[in-house]
Amino acid sequence: MSNSIIQLLASDKFNGEGYSKWKSNINTILVVDDPRFVLTEEFPPVPSSTANRNIQDIYDKWVGANEKARAYILASISDVLNKKHVIMPTARKIMASLQEMFEQPSPSVRHEAIKYVYVTRMKYRTNVREHVLDMMVHFNVAKAHRVMIDETSQVSMILESVLES
Repeated sequence: MSNSIIQLLASDKFNGEGYSKWKSNINTILVVDDPRFVLTEEFPPVPSSTANRNIQDIYDKWVGANEKARAYILASISDVLNKKHVIMPTARKIMASLQEMFEQPSPSVRHEAIKYVYVTRMKYRTNVREHVLDMMVHFNVAKAHRVMIDETSQVSMILESVLES
């Protein structure tokens, strides 16, 4: 990564606010550094051992560009969002997930985010840390849709949602 890209990524990590600005910045980085095509093209099939060199080169180019795009995207989002998206194998899936979470400022998305934090309960044998991160993501979604839940209320909601054990 070049110094200017690192500075742009570090300057303003996306945390749920300013989705349009963040998306514009990440698209600019991906266009300049050339891996943007992975956001529009499907993951190519793994070439067989008998595939010609050209097919293998196309596959290798796509895999390399995807890893670069994933690294840029994951480096430019908050730790909470990163934890949720790091398991996704392609940059395209990460962007689709973020778009679904933050691009639609509709009343139904706002309602679903609020409903989620009120009714979600930790499931048996779920990691507490993962449960809290999941709740924090939904607090961020609510905040991105202009629902303000103060920190004290967030803590109370999380404590109410964890198992007594």
